[in-house]
Amino acid sequence: MADVNRGNRPLSPHLQVYRLPLAAVTSIMNRATGQAMVAGLVLVALWLLGAAAGGRLWEFADWLTRSWFGFLVFLGASWAMWFHFLAGIRHFFYDAREGMTIEASRKSSIAIIVGSVVLTLLSLILYFI
Repeated sequence: MADVNRGNRPLSPHLQVYRLPLAAVTSIMNRATGQAMVAGLVLVALWLLGAAAGGRLWEFADWLTRSWFGFLVFLGASWAMWFHFLAGIRHFFYDAREGMTIEASRKSSIAIIVGSVVLTLLSLILYFI
């Protein structure tokens, strides 16, 4: 039977009330970036298929990869790759039972976020040099 004296409190701590720890957010993002890298892979596969087929498919694939849309897909895939790579390194440490305290997880989450942005920017700079 439901408690009639509950007041206005929520039934359970859902996402509107409960704030996920940064380590949980980066863990979820690690899974999401694994999937996001597929977008870049599909674009590369289309470009290679177009290169092999030639003709109009090549013209379209080359145009798409060189367009602003292709640039954004590759930029996002680059960030996803770096994020996923750095989060994977953290999981190697987790497997060795290192860095599993709350404070160490928070610091490594910040390092993953900052590191992925810095490495993406370095990749971008090297691309334009």
